[in-house]
Parts: sequence; C-alpha cells; structure tokens
Amino acid sequence: MTSLLGRVRSALTAVALLVGAAVLPTAVAPPAQAATQLCDTFGSVPISGGRYIVQNNNWGDSTQQCLSVTDTGFTISSESHNRPTNGAPASYPSVYAGCHYTNCTSGSGLPLQVSAFANPQTSVAYRTVNGGEWDAAYDIWFDSSANPSGQNNGAELMIWGSHRGAPQPAGQKIGTANLAGAGWDVWEGRLTNGGTGWNVVSYVRQQGTNSLQVNIKDFTEDSANRGYLNRNWYMTSVQFGFEPWIGGTGLGVDSFSFTTNGSGGGGGGGGGTGSTVVGQGSNRCLDVQAAGTADGTIVQLYDCNGSVAQKWQRSGNTLVNPNSGKCLDVAGQGTANGTQVRLWTCLNNGAQQWQINANGTWVNPNSGKCLDAAGQGTANGTRLQIWDCYGSGTQPNQVWSLR
Repeated sequence: MTSLLGRVRSALTAVALLVGAAVLPTAVAPPAQAATQLCDTFGSVPISGGRYIVQNNNWGDSTQQCLSVTDTGFTISSESHNRPTNGAPASYPSVYAGCHYTNCTSGSGLPLQVSAFANPQTSVAYRTVNGGEWDAAYDIWFDSSANPSGQNNGAELMIWGSHRGAPQPAGQKIGTANLAGAGWDVWEGRLTNGGTGWNVVSYVRQQGTNSLQVNIKDFTEDSANRGYLNRNWYMTSVQFGFEPWIGGTGLGVDSFSFTTNGSGGGGGGGGGTGSTVVGQGSNRCLDVQAAGTADGTIVQLYDCNGSVAQKWQRSGNTLVNPNSGKCLDVAGQGTANGTQVRLWTCLNNGAQQWQINANGTWVNPNSGKCLDAAGQGTANGTRLQIWDCYGSGTQPNQVWSLR
C-alpha cells in the first residue's frame, strides 16, 4: 500500500501486500544532539531553519507513535504498530520539502512544473532495523494545479530504497527500469480519496540500500514515457520516510536534502570559488551530497564535476564549503573509528580542525585520526569518516590533494 497525503487516508481502498523481502543491515546511528519529541498524530516540526519539515503522520493507526527529531532528521522512538499486512500501513513518518496540504517549507522552489525541470535532485541517508514489516521510500507528489489546498490529483511517485516483510506497492508490477545506477521493479496503480483520484507509480530497488541520491527527472521521464505522469503537472512536495505495518522503532533519517537544480554528484551548478579535494585511491572529489547546505549533510566521494558541491577553501585549519558557508566536521566531536565526517556550522572547535601532512594525509588532531574513505571505497557515494592512520605508511583511501 502506498503512503497517502492528508489526514483522511483511512478512507482508501486496501491493497494486497504480499511479497517478503530480505533483512537489511542497520546503518551507523546519527550523532547525538538535542532532540524534540513529536507524538501528536499529525504533528510536525520544521528543521534546518525551516528548509524542511518532519511530520509524524500517524494516519493509519489508533496507537501512539513518537518521533525523536533533530535538525537533520528523525528517529521513530516509540510505537506499537501491528497492522494487517494485507491492508494500509500504520503511518508515514517523514521529512519533506514543499507543501503537504498547506504546511509548507521555506525556499524549496516548489511547486515546479515538470516540463520546466532543469535537474532537481534529492538525497537521503537513513537507518533500517532487522525486525518488523516496513518500507523506506520517497513519496513525490504531483498535481494539475500549482497550489492545491488538499489531496493532489495527478500522480504519486514512490521510490522504495528498501523494505522488509510482506509489503509491496499499490497496483501491479508492470516492468523494470535501470535508473540511478540500479535496477528497479516498476509498479502502477490508481487510488482515490474523497472523490479525488491519482496515479501511483512505484519504483522498488532490487537491491536494498541505506542511502539514495536521486535525479528526480530520471524517474519523472520514465513515468511520463509510460503514460502515468503528465509533464504539465506540478511537483508539489518531495518527501522521504517509512511506512510501518508492524514495529518500526529505530527506523530513522540521518540526513535529507533537496534542490530544484542540482548538477552532478553534489549539484548546485556553476564552478564557484575554491579548490577541489581529490582522493588518491579513487581519483574522485570530496563532495557535499546534492549540494546540501543543512547541518549534517553527508560528505562523500563523487566524480569530479566542478560544481559548488565540490569547492573547498582553507581557513586556518578548517575546510569550508563556500556554497553553504559550513565546515568539514567530525560528527559529535567523535574520536572513534568510523565516526562520520559531515557538513556543519563552523564552530572552530576540535571537530573541525584538519592538519595536512606532507604525505597527503589529513589528520584531525582532536581524535588523532585520519580523514578516510569508508571501507577503502572508491565508488560514487562512498562516505567519509575518521580512522586510525596507517602508521608510517599510507593507504590510498587516506591520501588527499587540493587542486
């Protein structure tokens, strides 16, 4: 069953939910920071200065669901979901850009007509759990008018990054697609709510993942070519969250970003000022995912493309991304191997100090550990972390150059 917009989702016709899925690994937990508890059934909290909104959206269950919300995402902190898997999900806790009914974020650039798309991009990093029955999915909404006040009447485009148990999308499988470097099963259905009907097109990733970087136009073009999405319609919101039927505690979003006109890995267009940082082992650049500007945005490896997402300036011992004005930061001032390296407001603290050595390693003096491509990875999307420096020698995944 697909996630549905608004407070009257219980009126929808149930969809059979059949296929089981493999257990997916749990991602590294986000850094600790002050959190807001959100338990109201349809409560919401703005994050990242109002750029995004987290919504509880417990629309399909009478039991309480609570979220722990930070400035970069949320975690389902408590619930008691036990819904039949041949019906609607319990809820859709999610984070979004744009307007959910009349609850709108600031500066999203939405609504945006599909025919006017340049290169809208979104990225997300999320955590899954090894129990329960759920999916983790984008929910992207389209309407025939630019500013609908209620249920969207065009299309609902879902992108399932992972799922566990019986749930499957609305309708029936109509084919497969190769998009965003992965294989997808494509489903199509039709739903109604209060007399308003819309198409549901769902892309289910054939190999589950804990992060997605999506060129939205790739998916809208595929949907339009199949006849399920009209290019005259307007994209009104881009949401990512979870549909739990059974369980769900621990599912969470670590970071989320959206931009209406991205470019390459990081997006943003234009070269900007500053240098690129290139990894010796991968020959790929240090990249701010989807040119994000929010605290906590993932820093990763990506093909060098000269975008603002890949520009860095030295300021003392800090490294600043001019597009966001934020610094390369060790999450939570951590010192343990595997601590995530991310974008964060410049604080000039120990988490943001980087000593560049003659052998090409970059050491964070607070931890005594090196900037490291996780798992000695070289692929696009490989995350950055800190790790023990390799003694007197070096490893290519810890050697960096400013160019």
